[in-house]
Amino acid sequence: MTDFINPIDQLIHSTVRIICEDGQGKSSSGTGYIFLFCQKDDGMAFPCVVTNRHVVNLARRGLFHLTLKNKDGGPSLGDHEQVVLEDIQHFCIGHPDAAIDLVAIPIGAILNSAAKNGKDYYFVPLGKEAIATEEFLESLSPMEEIVMIGYPNGIWDEKHNLPVIRRGITATHSKLSLNGKPEFLIDAACFPGSSGSPVFLANLGSFLDSKGALCAGTRIALLGTLYAGPQHTTTGNIVVVEVPTDTKPVAVGQIPNNLGLVIQAAELAKLEEAVAQALEDKPVVARNAPCPCGSGNRYKRCCGLIT
Repeated sequence: MTDFINPIDQLIHSTVRIICEDGQGKSSSGTGYIFLFCQKDDGMAFPCVVTNRHVVNLARRGLFHLTLKNKDGGPSLGDHEQVVLEDIQHFCIGHPDAAIDLVAIPIGAILNSAAKNGKDYYFVPLGKEAIATEEFLESLSPMEEIVMIGYPNGIWDEKHNLPVIRRGITATHSKLSLNGKPEFLIDAACFPGSSGSPVFLANLGSFLDSKGALCAGTRIALLGTLYAGPQHTTTGNIVVVEVPTDTKPVAVGQIPNNLGLVIQAAELAKLEEAVAQALEDKPVVARNAPCPCGSGNRYKRCCGLIT
């Protein structure tokens, strides 16, 4: 009998915690997930980290961790390395529609460089087969169970390089474009740092079909990418403090409404077009050759800079 593998055990290895630094000592965190674009019949593809445009906006440097494989080909939990992308903006391939908050960051060069140094990273990439099809979306109800995998407020299992799993439901139908935009709402706590998290339909063991009948089985499908959430503000009182002896400015805080806006997974097909245009049929650039971006720097000091 084949042992059952919980799909969540696999999906937690599809994400990366992204730290962005602006060059002035400030840093922010977000979430990305590894997706295979332009998959070929021979198995070739462009592995990329998908995240929100605003996660990497204005960043000078990007950092994330990749887990090494153990001798059995599985994850060597606790054994992970930091990867640094200088001038991360050079690597980002944006969605063709600037209003869609998605970018892809190619990591093929990182993986190839690691392989040359005898290293092999463990991750579970997502691909077209993970995306909920139109037919499948039609079979769903407005309220379905979902899981969101990411790094809320930058929280993670640092020792094992693992993300945080959040559960919730769809708050609007995932097949419908909310207010005419390719997005839908989920009912889940969506905190800063969760931006870029993949959102999955997650029925483990049983689910209700379109007629409300209870069915045995497991269904997992990528529904989209979290990018925002409505919040309300709280305004504090002006008070007098002893040190310093002037009045304290009005404090305005933001409190999540336990709702999140998710970009529909179908938009990944359009992002794939941009990835293909940027990466396919490009000549191999020598490390010491001038960078094709036109910066005047050598490729290894510009778009080919990986540490």
